[in-house]
Amino acid sequence: MSTEEFTIALFIKVDDAMRDVPKHPQASLYPSEAATLALLFALKGVGERAFYRWLVRDLAALSPALPARTRLFRLFRTHPEWSEPFMAAPTVLGVADTYGIELLHPWREGRSPSQIGRKGMSNRRWIVGGKLAVVLNQWGLVAGWACDTANVYDATFHPLVSRFAEEMIVLTDGGFHAATGDPPNLKVCHRGEWNDRMAVETVLSMLTVVCHTKHMCHRVWAAFRAHLGWLLAVFNVLAQWHGLTPDDEGRIRLSIAAFSL
Repeated sequence: MSTEEFTIALFIKVDDAMRDVPKHPQASLYPSEAATLALLFALKGVGERAFYRWLVRDLAALSPALPARTRLFRLFRTHPEWSEPFMAAPTVLGVADTYGIELLHPWREGRSPSQIGRKGMSNRRWIVGGKLAVVLNQWGLVAGWACDTANVYDATFHPLVSRFAEEMIVLTDGGFHAATGDPPNLKVCHRGEWNDRMAVETVLSMLTVVCHTKHMCHRVWAAFRAHLGWLLAVFNVLAQWHGLTPDDEGRIRLSIAAFSL
């Protein structure tokens, strides 16, 4: 499948999900067109300038009304709610984990008063950036997410887990446990228990390898947060591209490597 064919197929899926979102009378792009471009940006995993150059060079024929770069990315940032229709439905059992994202090299910490990232540990190393928390359903699709700076501990995301209190039991590691109490639907799993939790490691690994998510270059928190929403939305779309079909062992094996740009 060529890049153009993939983009057209992606647009069809996005347009079906956003059929009821109205177009602003002064907008040059329909909401589904803008959302498709935002998903491509999250999938490609490069900076704004590099993505816009690629977009103009390779997909100009599909986007004749493409706005200027700054206007396009302002559109991505001001409409993060457009990524919400792509979140998956909760199931009885789910898993949660966190993921550190570096926004700045630790040596450059504190040099700018507008720095949005904070210093924290991720994979046993120091980073300056943010932390993404995800809740996956039993099929490995993202049902909910939240973000904060990298210096917060995992129990900060209890409200995310509590959001599914009536719908889902969420398996986590010990980092989500708090001395003051945990949400009623949170189950802390010790090492070696509930191998189902490994699904979240697989998902985060795919985001790292395909979407290059470990490093981002945002300098505005709203843009960083919107990027995360589009990132998880495109993962859900691509993971279900060919349907969720179990293998001979009854497992659904997710993969988005074939869609790497």
